[in-house]
Amino acid sequence: MILTVTLNAAIDKRYVVENLQTGSVNRVKECTYSAGGKGLNVSRVAAIAGEEVTATGFVGGHAGHYIVEALDGNNIKSDFVHISGESRSCINIYDETNHTQTEFLEPGVCITDANEEEMLKKFLSLIDTCSVVAISGSVPKGMDGSLYKEMIQIAKKHHKQVILDTSGKLLEESLIAKPTMIKPNMDEIRMLTGKELNSQEDLIKAAVEIQKSGIEVVVISCGSDGSLIACEEGIYRAFVPKIEAVNTVGCGDSMIAGFAVGFSRGLSMVETIKLASAISAANAKRMETGFFMTKDMLELLPQIKVEKLIY
Repeated sequence: MILTVTLNAAIDKRYVVENLQTGSVNRVKECTYSAGGKGLNVSRVAAIAGEEVTATGFVGGHAGHYIVEALDGNNIKSDFVHISGESRSCINIYDETNHTQTEFLEPGVCITDANEEEMLKKFLSLIDTCSVVAISGSVPKGMDGSLYKEMIQIAKKHHKQVILDTSGKLLEESLIAKPTMIKPNMDEIRMLTGKELNSQEDLIKAAVEIQKSGIEVVVISCGSDGSLIACEEGIYRAFVPKIEAVNTVGCGDSMIAGFAVGFSRGLSMVETIKLASAISAANAKRMETGFFMTKDMLELLPQIKVEKLIY
């Protein structure tokens, strides 16, 4: 079973408009709603891939009830800590005319020390039911990175593989606990190293440096150019085919889900990289966020090329 942690869950709203005009009235052509937050995108994608998934984190108010109901409809078990206040909403506006995406991300409700203690107890009660933990996204107001660090330490103490996908100071501080895997993008890897990293060789050196510090798998996402992976088996470069992307939001979460599925199934690293890359690319072919069609993934899978680099 895969356990996902989403401390800042949300209702994700996607609006499709034509020629977005700031400071004016814009008519929405289409709108979709889903249980959101990066960890819940991971949950949905892993469930579509056929894995048993339990989602935990914080939810509150009527919005929190909607999130739980939406997950039930996706065959995802949920075991959240319910808090006072309303879970946040996040809005993605896709402009069909200019092919741009604009996002508005609410900060989330304030979390108390008592809420954090309850969350830690919940996590402890769930840890032995899973084989892989995926901790994703930001944290609500009033929290620092200490809860992520404690969760990672608990997961490792119980011999679970733990994937961390967050950013900024939260990522930097959580690395002290040595998660099994991280997936920084180009900006995040530069932040972690304090270097420009303008070439592939620079990126490889940075990934190897982090991997040798105790992070078993370092995946650097390079968007449509694929990804670089540093792990015990060596350095790999994954190449993805050119596709007509419909919605790239959630591709990173889909890749995290793919790695979690590969770890859970005990696949080889190369097989896991191919699966994660194919699922991520399949996500981009669909309008929904954190969603893919199995037929798209199966069509893309043989086209994913993984090359072992000499370093």
